Amino acid sequence: MDPIVAITPYLMPMRCDAQVFLEHEVDWELLTRYISRQMAEKNEKITHMQIIVAAYVRAVSQNPEINRYIMNKQYFARNNCTVSFTLLKNPQDSNSPETVVKIRFDLTDTIYDVRDRMMEKVEQNRKPDEKNSAEKIAGAVLKMPGLATGIVGIIKLLDRYGLMPGSFLDELPFHTGMFITNNASIGLHHVNHHIYNFGSTSLFFGMGLVKKEAVVENGQTRMKRFLPIGITADERVCSGAHYASFFASMVRSLSHPEELEIPPENVRFDEGMEYHVPKIRRTPESGA
Repeated sequence: MDPIVAITPYLMPMRCDAQVFLEHEVDWELLTRYISRQMAEKNEKITHMQIIVAAYVRAVSQNPEINRYIMNKQYFARNNCTVSFTLLKNPQDSNSPETVVKIRFDLTDTIYDVRDRMMEKVEQNRKPDEKNSAEKIAGAVLKMPGLATGIVGIIKLLDRYGLMPGSFLDELPFHTGMFITNNASIGLHHVNHHIYNFGSTSLFFGMGLVKKEAVVENGQTRMKRFLPIGITADERVCSGAHYASFFASMVRSLSHPEELEIPPENVRFDEGMEYHVPKIRRTPESGA
């Protein structure tokens, strides 16, 4: 590893020290036309958020450097590709309780695989009175208000030195490669959200309300719709060149979403970190 990159955790020991804020505008009209074609021609229901997550998974498959994280000033390579996000228990009610889910992906996943994994997890967590492990852990801690600060402190200490139980790591949403939020679903603008000092989140994507901008196409000026995304990244994870390659891969996938319908020709892993997740296949009739 480049020594200049390797020493940055000592100069910026906390994730909040190393936050870099970016913004990208996705061609909302292009993605919407693609989504409409998928439904009309293949009866496949896909959402904008699912395409963005699929583009992230595809970009990680070619840029494993992005899937690293820093803990206790040391670099680690993940043996998984995970994305966390918040969802409303009842999407029709803005006052509905929220929950946070984390999903594991395989780096050969297509847009359909990503869609299926996300839909399965969403359906599981929207069942009446269903609570996931993260909610149960938080609820148990809060039942002991006098001890909550101490318990959380112990959990953070265990996490810092790699002693956190694997069952916790599998369920806590803060140990993830990317956290994404869809503010548009609750009528809010995009944000540059902080990345948590607890856990290992390296990227945070904040989708916002679609906006219109004047563009010139074929010599004519018109109003075009874009989907803004606020991006917060931990700059310590890898070099700027690796980040540039990663974002270029994402932009390509978002500009040509049809390429996400087939698996990548090859997948790059950090040495010794190859991993695979069994596929889920749902039929269009199941409401995927």
